[in-house]
Amino acid sequence: MSSISLPAEFTLHRKNSYNRASANQWIVSHARPYWWIVVMIIVGAIGNAALAAYVPVLTGDAFNAMIKTPPDTSVLWPLALVIGISQVIRGALQLGRNFGAELMAQYMERDIRDELYLSLLGKSMTFHNLQPVGDTMARATNDVREVNFMFNPGVNLVVGSFMFIVMLFFAAPRYHPSLLITPVIFTIIYFIGLARYLKTLAPITDEVRATFGDMNMHLSESLDGVEVMKGAAQEGAEVERFVSNARKVRNAFVRQGDLEGRYIAMLLLGMAYAGGLVHALLLFRAGMIDLGAVVAYFGLLRLLEFPTFTSTWAYSQISSGLSSARRILELINRETRLDQNASGLTSGIRGEVEFRGVSFTYPHPSPLPKGEGTPCPFGALRGVGDEGEKGGEPSIDNVSFKVKQGQTGAIVGQTGAGKTSLAKLINRTYDVTSGQVLIDGVDAREWNLAALRSQISIIEQDIFLFSRSLSDNIAFGKPGATKDEIIAASIASQAHDFILEFDQTYGTVVGERGVTLSGGQRQRIALARAFLTDPRILVLDDSTSAIDSATEDKIQRAIANAARGRTTFIITHRLSQIRWADLIIVLRKGKVAAIGTHDELMKTSDAYSRLFKE
Repeated sequence: MSSISLPAEFTLHRKNSYNRASANQWIVSHARPYWWIVVMIIVGAIGNAALAAYVPVLTGDAFNAMIKTPPDTSVLWPLALVIGISQVIRGALQLGRNFGAELMAQYMERDIRDELYLSLLGKSMTFHNLQPVGDTMARATNDVREVNFMFNPGVNLVVGSFMFIVMLFFAAPRYHPSLLITPVIFTIIYFIGLARYLKTLAPITDEVRATFGDMNMHLSESLDGVEVMKGAAQEGAEVERFVSNARKVRNAFVRQGDLEGRYIAMLLLGMAYAGGLVHALLLFRAGMIDLGAVVAYFGLLRLLEFPTFTSTWAYSQISSGLSSARRILELINRETRLDQNASGLTSGIRGEVEFRGVSFTYPHPSPLPKGEGTPCPFGALRGVGDEGEKGGEPSIDNVSFKVKQGQTGAIVGQTGAGKTSLAKLINRTYDVTSGQVLIDGVDAREWNLAALRSQISIIEQDIFLFSRSLSDNIAFGKPGATKDEIIAASIASQAHDFILEFDQTYGTVVGERGVTLSGGQRQRIALARAFLTDPRILVLDDSTSAIDSATEDKIQRAIANAARGRTTFIITHRLSQIRWADLIIVLRKGKVAAIGTHDELMKTSDAYSRLFKE
């Protein structure tokens, strides 16, 4: 199966590849591996419709037998037995069709959810910083579920009801060829009306899915910032905001319901009943068909009730599913700026880092396609340090320096100087806008991304811990680590003592993002995680800011020990950590203001000496 080749930070293995050219082709390519289920659904639908059409035919035969003089009652028991057996078989076929449709729907939901999840893991940080989490969650949960419903009951009922129409074309001519007139007229008007209905419905279902994603996005944002909201006593304002978003969702659903209510299919069915019955009675009066044929034909016309009834909502379900598929596919197809460079260098890193004329500008948030909700209310980037707000201004401007293997480099400067941005270029969290970041003399973009990042560890001020045990959090970068290795890393990071104070010690499960731990404890767990992976390049981005002075002395010794034999970058405002760096880079508004050792800069750099005075 073909697939659209898109840049990806990481391309993770998938069992199947899918055609992402359009939502329809994407859905078909997902269904293709389960062709045997499609066959099951179609066979079940044909059998169900054929046996449903068989009942009015037998009923007409029974009616003819009873109006004879004298009535021929001998045929009633055989006819009743045949009808009974046929309906048991029909029930089994219908069960097979429904089971197949449900199986297909569940497989589709699973595969699409897997594809979306793998795609999200492969996206760059630029993508994740610009894409609202709430909208992503809406697409990954509710929209994927809508695709499930598109197959069952949506496609299931549409296929089944279509077969009922087809069977009428096979059965009606057995009584008189002209009895095809009503089914033909009905079918033509039915599908013309259905086409117009679906064309009008598509933008409304797009709006329904988009407004739901918008509501979910703002809800996620409110819950994520609940501490800020409560601290500012803005609960009432947030409630009003949520009510406004919920009202938009409700209004979109009401517009969809209004359109469905004005669908003319049921009126068309009544006209078909009346026209078909009048036509059959005229043929009976002309002696061209018998009374049993009239009864049987009207029974056959009643087969149209199923497709007419299901069309009022089954096609709406399909339209909603296609709208959701477009939203999911748009997210999967969203390009990322980084490429994993799978064929790049994978050798061990020594640790020399050189910035050569490096400039970097954060990308502007791209407007979402029409019908895809609204951009993140906070606009710019999430989680990019205090430089993210600069938007189109360069965060890093023509920076050049070299830190040799095993040396410690300190990056200092005022808030917003570009320190965090600089650190994120080392492991290619972002790629430079111009210039080069060289690792061991090789452009970072020439390295295999996984190999590069596995040997670089960045510990940020905003520590993220998973809702797992402390042991699992420490071993996150090295899942096969032994208990002794985990304990050794904890001792090195000064985390072992406080971990032993918990009832479950290393088995203690921390809350989401590690909220059950103090800031200093979270940072020591992060240090243990870094020590365990034994990186060749270690970046500490203000990672001791939440640690008290007594603990800092211990961690200072741990960091000094960890820095031996590896290249270390320290971003901090604590001057005690800056002093012992081999090289200090002073940044000011994204540019290098001075470079040197502590003693040199105290004599030659006003910008550096001012940091001490401040």
